[in-house]
Amino acid sequence: MTNDPSRRFLFGLAGIGLLNPATARANALRLDFEGSPVGSLPASIAPALTGTGGLPKWTVLEDRTSSAGSKVLAQTSADKTDHHFPLAIFDGPSAADVDVAVRFKPVAGEVDRAAGIAVRLADKDNYYVVRANALENNVRLYRMVKGQRIQFAGADAKVPSGVWQELRLMVRGSHFEVFLDGRNLYGAHDATMAGPGKVALWTKADSVTYFDDLRMQTP
Repeated sequence: MTNDPSRRFLFGLAGIGLLNPATARANALRLDFEGSPVGSLPASIAPALTGTGGLPKWTVLEDRTSSAGSKVLAQTSADKTDHHFPLAIFDGPSAADVDVAVRFKPVAGEVDRAAGIAVRLADKDNYYVVRANALENNVRLYRMVKGQRIQFAGADAKVPSGVWQELRLMVRGSHFEVFLDGRNLYGAHDATMAGPGKVALWTKADSVTYFDDLRMQTP
């Protein structure tokens, strides 16, 4: 058995069907949910909540429109509390510099219809997050400090509901690059949180959002 925590994580994911072993490298992970039963929460995911309101509801569902396979991870709670940010935290190695991409589909939501990637997550109240919003048609970058969300960059972009898209965030030091469907939307700088942290998926309020094909790479 290896003593390298990142390698242990890779082997563990492969064992429960979340990792495609052909794409695993020491500094890269690619996750899907094909090995997880519908209605389950994968063991590699810890649900959490920033803010107030009811607990988030993360579960594996079947969606045959996903190009990565028929199983997806969904946040299905329709809690309309505005300051309500569900997290699905992945039990992988912590990193400060990371390149993360995920496929997402906004499904429903009246208050919000969002999909996000959180990085440098120290705990449920302190992290960076990029999020795409299908109601506002924009992609914004925030820092979450002590549970308070502060925007420091953003751009308008078409984010259609009911359609699979790709959100990507690259972080190196204090520099951030944001992509939607392969298009570089903008770069930004922020040095508030420089330390390593976990990667998580993120939604807001009553957003019902599907996620699949999560890819993470560190330098």
